[in-house]
Amino acid sequence: MTEPVNPLEDSTVRQQAVHPDHLIPNSARMYDYWLGGKDNYAADRQLADLFLQKIPSMREMARANRDFVNRAAHVLAAEGVRQFLDIGTGIPTSPNLHETAQGVAPDAHVVYADNDPVVLAHARALMISNEVGQVAYIDADVRKAEEILANPELQAQLDLERPVALMLIAVMMLIGEEEGPQASVARLREALPSGSYLAITHPTADFDPPVVAEVTDAARASGMTFVPRSKAEVQAFFGDWELIEPGLVPVRAWRPDGPVENPESAWYWAGIAKKP
Repeated sequence: MTEPVNPLEDSTVRQQAVHPDHLIPNSARMYDYWLGGKDNYAADRQLADLFLQKIPSMREMARANRDFVNRAAHVLAAEGVRQFLDIGTGIPTSPNLHETAQGVAPDAHVVYADNDPVVLAHARALMISNEVGQVAYIDADVRKAEEILANPELQAQLDLERPVALMLIAVMMLIGEEEGPQASVARLREALPSGSYLAITHPTADFDPPVVAEVTDAARASGMTFVPRSKAEVQAFFGDWELIEPGLVPVRAWRPDGPVENPESAWYWAGIAKKP
């Protein structure tokens, strides 16, 4: 098995990871900062710290969102899913989705998609499949569903006539209404066969509107699109797919590993739906 490359030490990866918009905060790099990573720029840390000032539990919220990925991947792999498409991957944080999925189903195929060069450089360096399954990485934007579906690497790894788990984890918040987020997700849903799943987490202002309004304004003032959505708006992304238990709930309440005293302390809606 190929040994993973340390992206902080490999000059090729560093060159690939140079981001032309490093002065504009980026959600993936902010998450990296909140989760204790070092793959972020000053602009990311500045806005991330402002979020922390307004929402002191932001690091715990980010971790709760990340923990959902692992629970969801485990559940879906246990349900028989062997193909995953994760759009808006973010900077790798172990355990990654493919590690969890392949821990249950070693032959699982996972395609990661992101449009941030920093994310893609680190993904290619650090996300190594086992010897049975497959992992691939594509440069793709959730707003361009047709390009994602037509990508040769995706087509080489995923059989779109067999069920696929589409993972949209804390990514639709970056798409403004004027960019047609519902239409993009609907096109992806349409392309997947019966038995496929859609997993979504999405930040919301439902639990503390004034504070979320403040950080939303700060993000936009910094040049970053950030759109928190209500429960009804998030549920609309699932279309007519059937939500599995426990439905669309606060992220900490989605099949937790143990008792949760205050599930609404992490301001994300989370859910998984199955295509009839």
